[in-house]
Formats: sequence, structure tokens, C-alpha cells
Amino acid sequence: MSLFRDDGVVLRAQKLGEADRIITLLTRHHGKVRAVARGVRKTKSKFGARLEPFSHVDVQFFSRGSELIGRGLPLCTQVETIAPYGGSIVTDYGRYTAGTAMLETAERFAENEGEPAVQQYLLLVGGLRVLAAGTHESHLVLDAFLLRSLAVNGYGASFTDCAKCGLDGPNRFFSLPAGGVLCADCRVPGCAVPSPETLVLLGALLSGDWRTADACEPRYWREGSGLVAAYLQWHLERGIRSMRYVEK
Repeated sequence: MSLFRDDGVVLRAQKLGEADRIITLLTRHHGKVRAVARGVRKTKSKFGARLEPFSHVDVQFFSRGSELIGRGLPLCTQVETIAPYGGSIVTDYGRYTAGTAMLETAERFAENEGEPAVQQYLLLVGGLRVLAAGTHESHLVLDAFLLRSLAVNGYGASFTDCAKCGLDGPNRFFSLPAGGVLCADCRVPGCAVPSPETLVLLGALLSGDWRTADACEPRYWREGSGLVAAYLQWHLERGIRSMRYVEK
């Protein structure tokens, strides 16, 4: 029997029996972890409210083996709140739908339980912090998170230089299989031709240039979000279900 301590973000919670829940978290050191939280649905639970989606928490786990991830699910025995991002996110529809898509995407990229995904974890914490603050449009925060998640998992897109030959940009032809924009010589059938302003927006979101992203005209937001969603779906091989509810 062993105790483990880690900090993580609650991705989702499922009912178990009459009073328990199975909590899925993305943790700093152990990647995705599913654990049982006993009695958290009771009104007298001491930490039930701390294990809601979007919560950034410090958790102590109890495992019956020498490893956290074993044959059975570990137990959540102690929880302390680091940042209650859910309080600000769930009160606004745009932030809530964007945040839900972020949680689902993070879980998809951290598919294997117990396998560390530190960069994905840090991206999620940072993304939820910005989303909860409300300093930028929620769908822009989501697109920035999706682009950076793709990048840290080996699918970074190019929005200026040619993704095939490296020709300096700007280039106009966007190809999902190629990994970004292509020059006229490398262009392949089926390329999209987004507006130059859309490509500038996506490049700014990927690099964290919020001054440029916030100044972009709203008419380019939808085109950019469409490209990001298509690029994400291409590499995940299926879409993110909660993306359909995101407010554009």
C-alpha cells in the first residue's frame, strides 16, 4: 500500500454508486489518472466541491500496490484547491464551452494513464488561467490552446514558411496532411486558400502574440477556428465532441 501526492486538473467526474465518483485528472507527474473519490456526492462531503471539472488541485492518492496506476483504481484521500478556475468559467457560456473542449482535448492527448505529459499539463493550467481571467475572447484562447497542444505533441503547424521546402513566407496554400502552408511550387490538390489575415492570426495564437491576435478583425476568427478544428481532427483521426458547442 502506497501514498502518492501530485497536483492536477480535474478533467471530468462520473457517478459511481450512490455517493462516490470516479475522477479523471491530468496530473503533473503521472499524466492522466483515474481515481475513486468516496462520499463526495454527500452534502456533508469535505472536498466534493473541490473535485469538479476545471479545478486545479493538490491531491493525495492511496494505492494498494507500489505503483499509482495498477490493477485497481486508486483512492483520492485528500484534496486541496490550488485555483478554482471553474467558478469563473461555468458562469459564462463562451468560456464554459471553450473550457470543456480544452479538457476533452487534453484528455485525448494524454490518452495513456500513468504516462507523464508535463507540457500538456502546463498548457492546460495556463489555458484555464487565461480563460478564467476573461482577458481575451474565449474562442481565441481555445484555438491558441489547440495549436500549442498539437505542437507539443509533434504536430506543429507552419503558417508562414512552406511546410515542405521551407521557403520563406508568406505562403497561401494550407494543407492538412503537409502540416501547414505550402508555396506555389509545393502546392498539392485539396489545399485551402485562407486569407492572409487569418494566417497571421493563427501564427500569433501559436506564438503567444496576443496583441496581434486581439487586434484581428472578427471576420477572420471563424475561418481560423475552422482551420484549427480541421487540423486537430486530421491528427486525432476523430473530432472533439464538445467543439460543436463552442461559441464562435
